[in-house]
Amino acid sequence: MRVCRTLFAALLLLLPIPLHYAQQTDEGRPKLKDFGSSVKRLKWDSNAKHAVEKERPRKSDQPIEDEVIRVTTDLVTSDVQVTDAKGNIVTGLTQDDFIVFEDGWVQTIHHFSLGNDQNVPRTIVLVIDHSGSQAPYIEKSVEAAKTLVDQLGPRDLMAIVTDDVKLLVDFTRDKEKLKKKLDSLRKTRGDSKQFTALLATVREVFTVEDARRIVIFQTDGDELFHLRPSVPPLFSIPDTGVPFESVVLRSFSLRDLYLAIEKSRVSVYTVIPSPPFIESQFHTGLKTTEELFGDPKQRYFPDVAYRRWEQIAAAGAAIGGWTAYLPTPEHAADIYRRILADINTRYVIGYYPTNKTRDGKRRRVSITIKGHPEHGVWGRKSYIASDENN
Repeated sequence: MRVCRTLFAALLLLLPIPLHYAQQTDEGRPKLKDFGSSVKRLKWDSNAKHAVEKERPRKSDQPIEDEVIRVTTDLVTSDVQVTDAKGNIVTGLTQDDFIVFEDGWVQTIHHFSLGNDQNVPRTIVLVIDHSGSQAPYIEKSVEAAKTLVDQLGPRDLMAIVTDDVKLLVDFTRDKEKLKKKLDSLRKTRGDSKQFTALLATVREVFTVEDARRIVIFQTDGDELFHLRPSVPPLFSIPDTGVPFESVVLRSFSLRDLYLAIEKSRVSVYTVIPSPPFIESQFHTGLKTTEELFGDPKQRYFPDVAYRRWEQIAAAGAAIGGWTAYLPTPEHAADIYRRILADINTRYVIGYYPTNKTRDGKRRRVSITIKGHPEHGVWGRKSYIASDENN
């Protein structure tokens, strides 16, 4: 069995090289500074219809100690789960059972490990919405998340980000610290900037040495209509033209967010605290207020339609993972157990692509099981290649 238990050790060779001693966490990891700053640097390009990053002016008195030279790697890792024809999870596979294709070309597997291999640490971020709309769920969600914390492996790292775009706690292995910070969510309310918080997370917190990058994203998605319209539209989500002067549009679209997740190569599990809004249950809810009340000046949509589109948008963020609905607070513990079980039963496959071109383009990945065409392989289906600038 060719199980590579040196994946983490190999990746440690690619650690950032500081020009001077940078401030670090207790685990030897660079501390996260100015969380959310990368999103603040974005601006909306009205011609190109997508977010672009403003140039970062270099201050003459900026201390050089904050600079870090990063060594890049083209290693591509995929966390995949295998099921048989009946949907049962298949365990006990080895590296020799897998065939990996990138854009149709067979790749050589260089790293292989099991999802519960404690020699390959997991870097986990919980992005949690604790705004007013989530008040009924927060108590049970906090307890469920604390159960997740208790089951972290000795090398796992976890951080917590809130929907007011704040880093509640930086990456740590200190379980008591994590649980204490989770308890604090019971007493405060967030700012409903869940997609902004997720975008900042995938753009800022992970480093090249993170072999398994995982985000658990709990939200109802009600920041959706503060985002710029995606061009072309995603999932038929409309530009509602909300006429409220208090609405401040963000500098990015949903499409920009999904692309950032894909570039980061993070697996996102989305938890939506609400029963699912099924279209057949409220098809009349898709009408605009103009259609309902005859007012041509009002284009915004009834609440039931908002809920549907917000859920679709949040679910779409589950790239590499999956989405679960939390119909009642009592379901929280079961959902978090399922997420951890899913992470533990995956296979971690790494390869260096034969296509060495650094063009920033999307590459398609497919994985099959030798001799078992009936087996399903679930996980990320594509990634964005590095470009000359990163």
